[in-house]
Amino acid sequence: MSLIAFLGTLETGLIFALVALGVYLSFRILQFPDLTVDGSFPLGAAVSAILIVNGVNPFPATLVACVAGAGAGLITAWLNVRLKILHLLASILTMIALYSINLRIMGRPNVALLGEETVFTPLEMIGVPSYVSIPAALAVLIVIAKFGMDRFLNSEIGLAMRATGANARMARAQGINTNFYILLGMALSNALVALAGALFAQSQGAADVTMGVGVIVVGLAAVIGGEAVILPRTVFLATLACVAGSLMYRFAVALALNADFIGLKAQDLNLITALLVAGAMVLPSVRAPVKRALVKDKRVVGPLK
Repeated sequence: MSLIAFLGTLETGLIFALVALGVYLSFRILQFPDLTVDGSFPLGAAVSAILIVNGVNPFPATLVACVAGAGAGLITAWLNVRLKILHLLASILTMIALYSINLRIMGRPNVALLGEETVFTPLEMIGVPSYVSIPAALAVLIVIAKFGMDRFLNSEIGLAMRATGANARMARAQGINTNFYILLGMALSNALVALAGALFAQSQGAADVTMGVGVIVVGLAAVIGGEAVILPRTVFLATLACVAGSLMYRFAVALALNADFIGLKAQDLNLITALLVAGAMVLPSVRAPVKRALVKDKRVVGPLK
């Protein structure tokens, strides 16, 4: 793998780390299986792209994209907590509706951003090549987002949200408004995903209505894969696992596609994703018996020394 390919993979992995953090918030903290991300990811891309093309500064445009993603998450949560629609079905309904909404926003299937000013344009004045400066800027953003989420989840509001996901009935008994925290958590989750979509569109130079297909699987692969390597004993380790899992996933895909002896091609991306997710889910169950066997061997061999 060349240096440019390595940095390109790092750039994509850092962007999808935002998706992983958003999926962690809904999937792990709230115990809310949310497929809205397949729609909120291209929603963020569509909103930011159409605003930039129409002359809006890219920074406010990206902020508006985050607000739009938060709105999508609120709709999913509202369908669940107010209309009592099953959370999985509520997210599917929102995801399907967002496909048409994204087409309405862009007015066509895709919007090109080549030649337009983006949030990465100011980095060109530094004099460093874009394939170096963009991953560096994204790394700073991810560090801020990771520690910001750590601080939030350890705050009073964050603890109430964690209690809502862990045991909603007990949380209500303690006077916690669980409906409010589900709405808030889903809004924050999809705002992060929409931010990732906006940054991805601006880094790739285009927004496409189909770019959200499979994003939920990528997010789950990052979360589950990261947790298989870094045990999430604390919030700090859990969010670190999300970031690490996203990077591991992107590099695993890149290495698989660039390994000539395997014979995989670009069209095999979904197959690779499915295998990686399956492996990440199986790894914890395989690791436990191995660990017990090693501990048993130490007990047997120990007294003989």
